[in-house]
Amino acid sequence: MNRETLNARRLLCPLPVIRTQDKVKQLKSGDQLEVICTDPGVMQDIPAWCRINGHKVLETRSGDHEYIIILEVGGNG
Repeated sequence: MNRETLNARRLLCPLPVIRTQDKVKQLKSGDQLEVICTDPGVMQDIPAWCRINGHKVLETRSGDHEYIIILEVGGNG
């Protein structure tokens, strides 16, 4: 299992989702990706994208004007 971090700070919708999608394509099933954003919309957008694409959201948290989503790459990764 590999764990990567994606800095999507200061990007507005839909760029955080697009960057997440591009990064996931480089990962293998079971790898984890921590996405750090400043756009609050990602708290709905990235989990919805994960559901559609077969990935699993492990954790979401927010604080200090940042939104962090940790996901596990599914079989489509």
